[in-house]
Amino acid sequence: MNIVNARLRGREGLFHIALDGSQIAAITAQPAVVSASEGDLDAASNLVVAPFVEPHIHLDATLTAGEPNWNMSGTLFEGIERWAERKALVTHEDTKSRAKKTIDMLVDHGIQHVRTHVDVTDPTLAALKAMIEVREETRHLIDLQIVAFPQEGIESYANGRALMEQAVALGADVVGGIPHFENTRDQGVSSIKFLMDLAERTGCLVDVHCDETDDPQSRFLEVLAEEARVRGMGERVTASHTTAMGSYDNAYCSKLFRLLKQSKINFISCPTESIHLQGRFDTYPKRRGLTRVAEIDRADMNICFGQDSIVDPWYPLGNGNILRILEAGLHICHMLGYEDLKRGLDLITDNSARTLHLGERYGLEVGRPANLLILSASDDYEMIRTQGHALISVRHGEVLMRRTPASVLRG
Repeated sequence: MNIVNARLRGREGLFHIALDGSQIAAITAQPAVVSASEGDLDAASNLVVAPFVEPHIHLDATLTAGEPNWNMSGTLFEGIERWAERKALVTHEDTKSRAKKTIDMLVDHGIQHVRTHVDVTDPTLAALKAMIEVREETRHLIDLQIVAFPQEGIESYANGRALMEQAVALGADVVGGIPHFENTRDQGVSSIKFLMDLAERTGCLVDVHCDETDDPQSRFLEVLAEEARVRGMGERVTASHTTAMGSYDNAYCSKLFRLLKQSKINFISCPTESIHLQGRFDTYPKRRGLTRVAEIDRADMNICFGQDSIVDPWYPLGNGNILRILEAGLHICHMLGYEDLKRGLDLITDNSARTLHLGERYGLEVGRPANLLILSASDDYEMIRTQGHALISVRHGEVLMRRTPASVLRG
């Protein structure tokens, strides 16, 4: 298969991309527009990019909003309470069915790499076992990383440490944590040291729900970053949310950024979810409740956007469209300057791939997997401005998804 009349990010002109089975065989400059031969794909002078990445979602909880009760306050902590109620109703097939429906939504929007957090504060580890099966059964659609996520804590949940170890032994790819939800600060610090030990011992990646609160005294990020720095694990470590950073004073944040840069850890922001959940204890002025996305990006640290939830106790909306998150995030984070818009897709492609540690399994380069998207616009700015779509998704050299754009009839 060949792709003709393609534009590539950061490069002038048109390109011809040759696929040889499941690999990219060649990328060559194309002097003029050509007609596509039978069996080839015409990008029509639009962008061709590596697949979109969903770096932070909870597939085990999707499509459960209102079951059995809605989160009426809209707070993070009521969401956890509502999920504890729904967990009692979870079955193996229920988890798999909802996860697969959600994966279909993600695939329909050009996503081929997903990191899902799975609640392991359950003595049976039922959701984890179901998600491991989903990972195998959807390999033709996505590459799925599974995070062992202790939703109700490691130290403050009965047998929390043992459950984390069992989860990794069963096949979790990533070690998670939630230090700000532990009962005490000492437990939060202890949980970080435990999970980092576990990841270092087993070779797992790390992705911690860290300081997901408006409390400016929630400062577990410095603990995680220092552990990553000392152990030399930073590129394998991710801090998700870090919304308390939006409430830190600038003097503390200046010192913190020095450590964060030294640590080399990654960051994930979930802008639509954070602006919904945070600021709930404020009257006015009301905080946006996001981490310092623009500042992290401008400091040359790696940050990306995720959806977090789709119709669950924490967030009642969502449809799998990561471009929706990108547009909202750029608005919320005051990143509508033209320089930001020109490279906006970084936040859902290259930066996310770096966070997931995909390495040579990702990217439009010769010899890499023939996984790519044809988009509906010619550059990042136009893609965001027009609220564009992935028109065609190619995986392992075969068309996985094709979208027919809507047309407007006049007259």
